[in-house]
Amino acid sequence: MASIIEIKGLTKRYASGFEALKGVDLTIEEGEIFALLGPNGAGKTTMISIVCGIARATGGSVTVAGHDIVRDYRGARTAIGLVPQELSTDQFERVIDTVNFSRGLFGKPRNDAYVEKVLRDLSLWDKRHSKILELSGGMKRRVMIAKALSHEPRVLFLDEPTAGVDVELRRDMWKLIGELRQTGVTIILTTHYIEEAEEMADRVGVINKGELMLVEDKTALMKKLGKKTLTVVLAEPIDVVPADLAEWGVTLGGEGHELDYIFDTQAERTGVSSLLRKLGDLGIGYKDLNTRQSSLEDIFVSLVHQEKAA
Repeated sequence: MASIIEIKGLTKRYASGFEALKGVDLTIEEGEIFALLGPNGAGKTTMISIVCGIARATGGSVTVAGHDIVRDYRGARTAIGLVPQELSTDQFERVIDTVNFSRGLFGKPRNDAYVEKVLRDLSLWDKRHSKILELSGGMKRRVMIAKALSHEPRVLFLDEPTAGVDVELRRDMWKLIGELRQTGVTIILTTHYIEEAEEMADRVGVINKGELMLVEDKTALMKKLGKKTLTVVLAEPIDVVPADLAEWGVTLGGEGHELDYIFDTQAERTGVSSLLRKLGDLGIGYKDLNTRQSSLEDIFVSLVHQEKAA
C-alpha cells in the first residue's frame, strides 16, 4: 500500500533539555487504522501535535500526502483532520454552524449535501440546530469529529478519542471509527486503552519515553511476542506441584484442581506435548484443557518492563 505519512528522525527537545521525542521514524499506509500506544507522557500527543502543525519539531522531517509540513504546511494541514483529546468549541454555537465554520476555515466552498452526510453518519442530524452546551459528552465528542471531517481530509487523527467516556459510548466510538475507515480515510489514534487498539487497529506502534519501541501488524505482533496460558483441569486435586514439573514452571491454581503453564507460541507443540506426557508418566490425570492467548496489554506491559530493566 502507498504511504500517506512519512516521519523521519523526528525529535522534540525543550529548552529545559527534556527530550519528548527521540529520532522517531514511522510510515503510515493509506487507508489503515494505526494505533499508537503508550503511557501518559510517552510522547504520543507531542508527535501528533508536530504532524498537525501545532508544535514545532527540533529535528527530522514529516510529509503528509506528499506535502512537507514545514515547506508546504497549507497542503499538509488541509489533508489532516484532528480530534484533540480535550473538547473545545463554542458552547453557544449550533452544531451545523460550527461544522460549516470549520469547513470554511480551510477555504472549502459551502457544501450542504456533504455536511448533511457527515452529520447523519455521526447521528447528529437531528441535533443540527442544537447548541453545543445542550449536548451530552458523547454527542460533543461526535461534534468534534464532524468538525475534523468538515473539510474532507484524507487523514484523521484521534487523540485519546474515548478518554473519560463510559464503556457503552466507547463501543459506539469504535463502531464509528470502523465506518469512517470504510470511506477511505486513514485513521491514526493514540490511546492508553489497550482494548481500543486490539479492537480496531491494523497496525500497532508502541512509544515510551519518546522512543518508538516497535511498529508491527497487530496479528503478527501478538503471534511473535505473545504467549499462551494452558490450564490443565485435573481429575483429582493435588496439594503441591511435583518437583518433576519444575522445568515447565507450572503453577497450581483452582484450589489444587488446575495447573497453569505459560509458553511461547513458537514452542507450542513441543512444550505442551512434553508437559502432557510428563503428567501421564507421573500418573496425574486431567479432564479438560484450556488455552488463553495473551492480550496486547500483556505484550505492552512486557515491552515497557523490558525497557525499564535495560
